[in-house]
Amino acid sequence: MSLSRRSFMGGVVSTLGYLGVRPPGLQAQVSPDNLDLDQAMRQRIVDYDEAVKLSSNENSWGPLESSMKSMNSAWKYSNRYGYPDANVLQKIAEHHGVTTDHVLLGAGSGEILGVIGLTFLEGGKKVLGVEPTFNSVFARAARIKSDVIRLSLDKDYSQNIDAFVEAAQRHYRELGFIYLCNPNNPTGMIVSKDDVKRLLDGIPEDLPVLIDEAYHDFVRDRSYATSIPYVLEGRRVMITRTFSKIFGLAGMRLGYAIAPPDVINQMRPHSIASINALVKWGAVAGLQDTSGQDWVRTKTITNREQAMADIRSLGYEVLPSETNFFMVSIHREIRPVIQEFRKRGVLVGRPFPPMTKHMRVSVGTETEMAQFMSAFREIFPQLNAGADA
Repeated sequence: MSLSRRSFMGGVVSTLGYLGVRPPGLQAQVSPDNLDLDQAMRQRIVDYDEAVKLSSNENSWGPLESSMKSMNSAWKYSNRYGYPDANVLQKIAEHHGVTTDHVLLGAGSGEILGVIGLTFLEGGKKVLGVEPTFNSVFARAARIKSDVIRLSLDKDYSQNIDAFVEAAQRHYRELGFIYLCNPNNPTGMIVSKDDVKRLLDGIPEDLPVLIDEAYHDFVRDRSYATSIPYVLEGRRVMITRTFSKIFGLAGMRLGYAIAPPDVINQMRPHSIASINALVKWGAVAGLQDTSGQDWVRTKTITNREQAMADIRSLGYEVLPSETNFFMVSIHREIRPVIQEFRKRGVLVGRPFPPMTKHMRVSVGTETEMAQFMSAFREIFPQLNAGADA
């Protein structure tokens, strides 16, 4: 990797200065030198730590300072069962204006998506959704020998609500549920609140709808709104959220579903809900830390808009995004491009068929985005003004 360890650790130091964590202590913890590891694993750790990680839509700034302090206070419970958990279930419910019987916790929203698949795809039922979107639900369907009815995105890469309604009506008896990722991953584009209402009003009322709101906290488009009010109306709507994005707790694993209590009760038998002590405390602190959330949101959106403008100035199309990532039309297959970025110490998103000539880029720190843009300029030529992007 061309990214120097000095550069990487300098970024860590500056980041930890914001978090309020002493860098020397963290460096000692993550160093491979204090573990009995073979050389291959040591090198893997070094390569991972040095890479500019813009491939998985993580929060490059790390957990909020409030969450770090709260988690550090909870280490004393790491050897205990039945420990105090900061009342995390109640706090999540209060945050969304629901009762605790509307909430199901999981080890990341990925577990929740799997639970929903197991619950509603029994007996060969199918899931209806677009392609590309977040593939976890479709992968779960394949593992339990279910199937997916895939809809294409529109020419502008938006999700076609009329197509959803038509397909739901036509395949009603075959369907276990509908999956709507909003904003959509990997495109970063929203479905408006009016279109969500049109979808829910246009399908059979007993057909469950899963609305994945993992990137809700970054949306600024006023035509968008959370769909949690539909849960309170008693509709068969399931909302999923995660602490992996704006709260910076991806490696700690905590997500949840909000749904009517009878739907939660259907899901519960499939849930393991094996969640660690620390993240429960970190989550409660993060929910209450609105200023910390605002800081991450502002930095993310500022860096996203700057990178998108820089790429557009080179003549490349960038899809509009309301998330902590964006998608670029690169005019060539993505797999070799991923390797070109990797050679330069930058990790970018995987292929998302059928959009295999697009590249998804997660938003990182200013330093990380500068390194990404340097690599982008080396790999891609500047297009002529007015060229077809």
